[in-house]
Amino acid sequence: MKQPIYNTALYLRLSRDDKTYGDSVSIETQRAILQQYAQDNGLHVVDEYVDDGWSGTNFERPDFRRMMKDIELGKVNCVVTKNLSRFGREHIMMDYYLEFIFPEKRVRYIAVAENEDTEKVLSDFVPFKNLFNEWFAKDTSRKVKDALRTKFKNKERVCAYAILGYKKDPSAKNRIIPDEETRWIVEKIYETAYYGAGAAKITRILTEEKVPTPSWLNYQRYGNFANIYKNAPESKKYAWTIAQVKSILKDETYIGNTIHYRETNILYKNKKRIRKPQEQWLRVEGTHEALISRDVFDRVQDLSAKRRRSQKNAVTQIFAGLVRCADCGWSMRFATNRQNKTPYSYYSCTYYSQHGRGWCSSHYIRYDVLYAYVLSRLQYWCRRAQIDCKRLLEKVKDNVGGECTAQTKAKLTELNRLEKRRSDVDSLFTRMYEDRAADRITERNFTMLLEKYQAEQQQLEIRIQDLKAELSHAEKWLAIVEKYATPTELTAELLNALIDKILVHEAEVGPDGIRQQEVEIFYRFIGRLDGQSLSRSSIPDPVSLPV
Repeated sequence: MKQPIYNTALYLRLSRDDKTYGDSVSIETQRAILQQYAQDNGLHVVDEYVDDGWSGTNFERPDFRRMMKDIELGKVNCVVTKNLSRFGREHIMMDYYLEFIFPEKRVRYIAVAENEDTEKVLSDFVPFKNLFNEWFAKDTSRKVKDALRTKFKNKERVCAYAILGYKKDPSAKNRIIPDEETRWIVEKIYETAYYGAGAAKITRILTEEKVPTPSWLNYQRYGNFANIYKNAPESKKYAWTIAQVKSILKDETYIGNTIHYRETNILYKNKKRIRKPQEQWLRVEGTHEALISRDVFDRVQDLSAKRRRSQKNAVTQIFAGLVRCADCGWSMRFATNRQNKTPYSYYSCTYYSQHGRGWCSSHYIRYDVLYAYVLSRLQYWCRRAQIDCKRLLEKVKDNVGGECTAQTKAKLTELNRLEKRRSDVDSLFTRMYEDRAADRITERNFTMLLEKYQAEQQQLEIRIQDLKAELSHAEKWLAIVEKYATPTELTAELLNALIDKILVHEAEVGPDGIRQQEVEIFYRFIGRLDGQSLSRSSIPDPVSLPV
């Protein structure tokens, strides 16, 4: 009887997890077994199909798809693997191929190590073997996740390559350290954002100044993204995108934290990624050295949250998130009155607009009046900085001491307490040496106390220096004022750089018909700077306004 000719595909697969089992499942071992079997059984080998590093639960493997394409074209009518698990580890798909696809295409399948052969009829145990193989994949997935979670909690950072500003630590696995060659790019991005610039403007600055992109730097160092940058024009090196900048500005890596599990697979055998809610993220703090301080990072996030898309009249966005009702604390609602011949914009209390009288009042103020007043105050302080910077600095320092925020007061209280404790520890050292010299304390106890107080001294010094840096508000604010010189118009960048909030009080109309309204400006770092004579400002309205 004439034997059929089997044009055979030798299929080899190895997942990343299988590599821990050594040479018994290696690609080389599989190849030797399959080639020997084909030779002993007179099989004509058409090609080898190798998927190295691919999970058996995924049937979209590149060489598996290539093999199936060759089966469709009639080039292959026999598939040989070392065992069933090399073909796949998902029992539904295994049954689909073994019970439907291969019989329909007249394809013979052989699992050498398990002596399974469709020509001889598969054993009744094949479905159970497939179920076991799938269970094995599920169990391995669980063990890998547990191992990764343990690494994450031990402050290890598992990544293919370090993000911009960092590099892999050559002396410690799964650790990153600052990259002195690229950290300046991250610092530049955050500094620009800190002074009010949005992602679009930062992107434009980076491109104009020809700052290299993260992917280009990665290509230069490791050869990644060659398909993008090989033979690309010079401009491609500096082609920053808004999405890249936004990603950097939101990344907690730059304050020393690592966040895991932002995304996950739907199931261990379904590799589609889905976004997880923030409450399910794993945040590990202090995994590496920070490039950006927490204060700077928080300020950038706050500015990003307040920023609004620019509109055609370029009005609404510049005060977004800054103007608040002085009585209820709610943000002020922006609106435009178009009933008059000359439309005008104004702010009113959002809480009052929603609930009506009895809850709050309108705190109505026209946009042009608020604009003129805020601009005049900023111009005033900028002129003061130009004329006598030293005197203004003293005034700002006095103001910080007298009218600082609750957070600043808490920091000042903590600083005073720590400085007192530092003085006490210094005194304790003096008494300890005296007691040791007079043999009133044993050498063992002396050494133990010495180590304890020295450690406390170091912690006190670090914290005191940090608090002093955080409390240098006057210098910070004045540096920003000097940066803007004398402004001639208000922009969102200017307002967010200099002002923390603007409180609008309810207006009063005097007997003379003049409308007066208190507007308090709280400046960043230093709080309300205007003295008592300026805090209640008379704002005459050029047009008759409703109260």
